[in-house]
Formats: sequence, C-alpha cells, structure tokens
Amino acid sequence: MDPRANGQAPLQRSDGFIRIDGHRLYWQRLDPPGGAGRLPLLLLHEGLGSVAQWTRRDVDVAARLAAATGHPVLAQDRLGFGRSDPLPGPRGERYLYEEARETLPRVLDALGVDRAGLVGHSDGGSIALLFAAAHPGRAAWVVSEAAHVIVEDVTLAGIAVAHAAFHAPDSRLRAVLARYHGDKTDFTFANWAELWPTPGFRSFDMRDALPSIRCPVLAIQGAEDEYGTEAQLDAIKARVSGPCEIWLVPDCRHAPHFEATDRVLPRIVNFAVANGS
Repeated sequence: MDPRANGQAPLQRSDGFIRIDGHRLYWQRLDPPGGAGRLPLLLLHEGLGSVAQWTRRDVDVAARLAAATGHPVLAQDRLGFGRSDPLPGPRGERYLYEEARETLPRVLDALGVDRAGLVGHSDGGSIALLFAAAHPGRAAWVVSEAAHVIVEDVTLAGIAVAHAAFHAPDSRLRAVLARYHGDKTDFTFANWAELWPTPGFRSFDMRDALPSIRCPVLAIQGAEDEYGTEAQLDAIKARVSGPCEIWLVPDCRHAPHFEATDRVLPRIVNFAVANGS
C-alpha cells in the first residue's frame, strides 16, 4: 500500500549498518508523516528471513504497518542473514535466548530506541517473547506470529521436508533463499535445519520464561501451520502474566501476514493502537 494513493505524504525510508561485537548488522526504518517521537514498531524476522523478506509480491508489511498506525517501523537482519555479516561459526542451542536477552537490547541501544512494540514471526516471535520476559520495561507489547515455545513433532517433520527441498537437484528453495542471503545461504540454512533436530535443541522449552511477560500479547498462528500446532498458542495463553489474545487463523499456514494479509495486518494494527502505540 502506497500512502500517496490515499493522498498521504510518502513514507520516509532510511537504512544502514550498526556494529555489534565487530559484526555489521543491517537495519531499515520507515517513518510516516507525523510519526516523530512515537513508539517504534520493531519487526523480527523468521529463522530463514531478513528485512527484505517482510515484502512479498505486492505486500510490504513494514510499509502497511507504518502507514496504518502512523508510527515508525524498524526491521533488522540478524547476524548471518540478509545484508548483515555472516555468522562466524555454528549457532549454539541457546541462540534464541542469546538473541533476545543479549543482542536485541544492544541493537535497540545502537538504534537509539528505548522501548518498542514488537512484531515477531516464527524465530522472531520466540525472540520477541523472550525479550519481553527479560526486559519488561522495553517491550510495550508483543505480537508473536507462529512463535515456538516448545518443539513439537510436527516442527521437526516440517523442517525435514524443508531440508529435503533445499538439497534437491535444482532446488527452488535454495534459489529463493540465495536472493536474500547470497553466499551465506548454505551455512544459514544448515544452522537452522540441522540444529533444531539435535537432541539438545529437541528439548527446547521456553515456557518457564513466559510468566515474566506482563505486557499485552497477541499470539497468532495459522490453523494449517506446517511447523506447529495450536499447542503453541495454548502454552502462551496459559503462562504469560499480562493480557493475552490468541488467534488461530483459518485456512492459513506458517506466514499469516502473507497468506491472510487482509485479515491479519488489520488485527495487528488494531492491537497496536489499542495498546497505546
């Protein structure tokens, strides 16, 4: 959605790099007219995602949220993804905790952001929840979309399907990911698809962290999600301490913001506005 189509001034787009522990991380920001001083919304990408992957075909998630809320929208490529530097080595089993508790606060500091509303997809949803638990004063609210708080059998089955597709001859999945991650693609994929099935990660369970979340939470998941079941939503609803809405989106798989755009993005906008951002 281009704001100029409705007679609005265009969004102002800026981007650049910050440096964390010697590694460059790419960021992008969209500022709507009159958005200065308003609470930023931060997009946290999926396990194989990037800033650029918040846009698909005619859907630019960041632009739509900025235009509809009137608030700045930020996104960043985590280390190893998109335009950020490559991973220096394999990820450990606690990478989601490290991203949420250690790296993300430093990213926000480097971007001059004290507090934000968080919209996280898949890995990004898990990171958003863990960040809100560890840094309650910095998370105004959380939208978790297809987040994992436990590892289910369906999760591993979905990853196995993706692994086979990635390594198939003339793999379309590999080609698509290479558009975004370039020569990092193989290592980035392996650090997702080959880590989750390991015995150490198979026991991943972040439910004990959820009671520390006191900000409002909207947890969304597609009813046909190939990586998780409604048990993820139930666990979030049962454990967080603050107000929580859950929504199992019918006829939708792992990426509701693209597969059910006209239902999901307005719900996120309404949630953000209702919670003071």
